[in-house]
Amino acid sequence: MTRIEDYALLSDLESAALVTRDGSIDWCCFPRFDSGAFFAALLGTPENGRWSIAPADDVKSVTRAYRPDTLVLDTVYETAGGTVRVTDFMPPRDELPDIVRIVEGVEGTVEMSLELVIRFDYGRIVPWVRREGKSRLAVAGPDALSFTTPIEIRGEDMRTVADFTISAGQRAPFVLTWFPSHKEPPTPIDAAEALANTEDFWRTWSAGCTYDGAHTEAVTQSLRVLKALTYAPTGGIVAAPTTSLPEWIGGARNWDYRYCWLRDAALTLVAMLQAGHAEEAAAWREWLLRAVAGDPADIQIMYGIAGERRLDERVLEWLPGYEGSGPVRVGNAASEQPQLDVYGEVIDAMVRAREAGAPPLEHAWAVLLTTLEWLEEGWHNTDAGIWEVRGPERHFTHSKVMAWVAFDRALRMVDDYGAPGPADRWRVIRKAIHAEVLDRAWSEEKQAFAQSYGSDELDASVLLMPLVGFLPASDKRMMATVAAVERTLLRDGFVLRYLPREDGAVDGLTSDEGVFLPCSFWLAAVLALQGREEEGERLFGRLLALRNDLGLLSEEYDPVGKRLLGNFPQAFTHLELINTALVLDRVRAERDANLPG
Repeated sequence: MTRIEDYALLSDLESAALVTRDGSIDWCCFPRFDSGAFFAALLGTPENGRWSIAPADDVKSVTRAYRPDTLVLDTVYETAGGTVRVTDFMPPRDELPDIVRIVEGVEGTVEMSLELVIRFDYGRIVPWVRREGKSRLAVAGPDALSFTTPIEIRGEDMRTVADFTISAGQRAPFVLTWFPSHKEPPTPIDAAEALANTEDFWRTWSAGCTYDGAHTEAVTQSLRVLKALTYAPTGGIVAAPTTSLPEWIGGARNWDYRYCWLRDAALTLVAMLQAGHAEEAAAWREWLLRAVAGDPADIQIMYGIAGERRLDERVLEWLPGYEGSGPVRVGNAASEQPQLDVYGEVIDAMVRAREAGAPPLEHAWAVLLTTLEWLEEGWHNTDAGIWEVRGPERHFTHSKVMAWVAFDRALRMVDDYGAPGPADRWRVIRKAIHAEVLDRAWSEEKQAFAQSYGSDELDASVLLMPLVGFLPASDKRMMATVAAVERTLLRDGFVLRYLPREDGAVDGLTSDEGVFLPCSFWLAAVLALQGREEEGERLFGRLLALRNDLGLLSEEYDPVGKRLLGNFPQAFTHLELINTALVLDRVRAERDANLPG
């Protein structure tokens, strides 16, 4: 089974595909990120759909890399007979989505093998396939795919196969295009022209980055990942392009992340503004405003990529799951959970956008005023917390802290920009939330801020308290809390979200999970803010070393099996990589400014 970190990401800003090191596209959903997959081998077997192009003979070595500043993937295979390059990409679409693969001989002669297995509806439906001109058409229900290549292909056991030879200097293009089955097949695109256009698109976009810090390669690649996970028509960003990649091999923590979390959208808005990508930030701001429009009490933690609210969760019984980690889920029941922290994240993002120079939007402040009016009483409520627990609702510490952030940032808008609002009342509420958290969230037993009021359970989300300005990192309570996290939640130097319990008492689930990479980035940032800069930089470096050879990270990591876990690549992780790099840059700059001479 291919490890999660052995996949590469392709994207056309509306959908995505995952490609293995050995040349198999094992996951792709068209026409949108959240559409049914027609390549689903990632969660099953090759019989559930894949597209493989690889040398037929034994491979001596494989190297791969994105072309500079792009998501155009080159994979080079060396065999006894020669060397061949396979170039994979998805052109930013004009109308219909395409996957383009170009096989090019580099040296000698290489025997190649192709296998195309199309299975619509997440690997379940075998399509009818027919020839039409130079293309093969696969049709089932509303979906159709057109496959075009000059290479001789044939049907065999409900799949399309080919054997061909590539010598130095020769090229063989392959184009797969989705279209609605009730429409006429599209005219195939020119592979070489599409390659040039795709490279130009990504290089032009990457050139807009203004980040100038110590971690340029990691930050700019993470920004490209965030761009790749953007649904261009609406500006929404999916948490990941996959569903049900397990947070622990064999466990049941398998969720569909092909939706837009308010938290991710808010953090992305800020990250893009800080990196100079104002156009993307403006699109995400508009998406956020559309998403939260309506009754503030009905704000969801996540939405569909076009703003859909119904994300009903169901299980795909015919797929066994990645390495047998079932169930495979589509939809996400967490969309129905209350999470108070999203109010603070949305309002913080809007304020920081204003501070970064984004033009004011009158309707934006009107939406936020209505939201704050509800939160004046709503902050007293219990909720499911940042981790979307499927157990009892509680007064989660992080949720209350982010409610404090909402009023703190609203007051900043009043004080700094003259925005209208009941400032005196908000100051009273902000003070009340702050006092309550200090009083009720502190655990005398653990000498730390706990996961929720009255609990002694530790939770890494409290590491965000200094990062959002609730307490200074140097506050003695934060110093003690970080020490408690290090004593209790570290595994091989990385951070668990919390300690799962076999009885499911903490989060309603009994299975284990890996260390949570965003939490580990938080710890690196807080260590630096507490004067432990070398330790923070060292942890940050270890986290960067977990990235695969293409700079991609998932949500979690298994420190025993030394492998990535969870949906991949993960927007939240790449966001926190960027945020932590910015914190480390700031701490370093402040240190250098205070050096004598």
